[in-house]
Amino acid sequence: MRLIGAALALTATVAGCVLGGMAGRAQAFSAAPTAPGATDRGKTTGVGDPAPDFSRLDLSGKPQHLGAYRGKTILLNFWATWCTPCVAELPRFSAWQRRYGGEGLQVLGVSMDDDPRALERFLHRLPVAYPVVRGDAALGERFGGVFGLPLSLLIGADGRIVARLEGEVDLAELEHEIRSQLRAPAENASR
Repeated sequence: MRLIGAALALTATVAGCVLGGMAGRAQAFSAAPTAPGATDRGKTTGVGDPAPDFSRLDLSGKPQHLGAYRGKTILLNFWATWCTPCVAELPRFSAWQRRYGGEGLQVLGVSMDDDPRALERFLHRLPVAYPVVRGDAALGERFGGVFGLPLSLLIGADGRIVARLEGEVDLAELEHEIRSQLRAPAENASR
């Protein structure tokens, strides 16, 4: 019976990644370490709502507070090392961080891996140009739940969730939306 239970759990995990990868876009456009005094509890949110603040330690032990990036366009990416579509996005997200970081983009990765050592080994082999924190179901729930991977949320400079992108997405279209969001504060300021 244990073997059957383990097989079903593995199948559900893989199916979540695969189904998440096939889900396309759904949008409008293991405990993890937390920083001292941080809270991850609260109501869930969706597109148009303010992104809930959270604080987690990144892999180097530095606190990452989502609220500290207010005023920037944020790409919050829930992913895992075992999820092929997730891994395929990482180099592009790193390139965007390097290219658009000076214009106000901040990519923040949330690894849903259970094994922190596996995550560290993975990022040693494939480093990224942005901070990565460890996530869990409680954090995912605050953003409307993580029902498949990858899951990315685009958060505007005003702190509101602009888009929820589930599964594999058209990265060229996402980049276009990021560039539009980066232009939005300047356009609003000139009005």
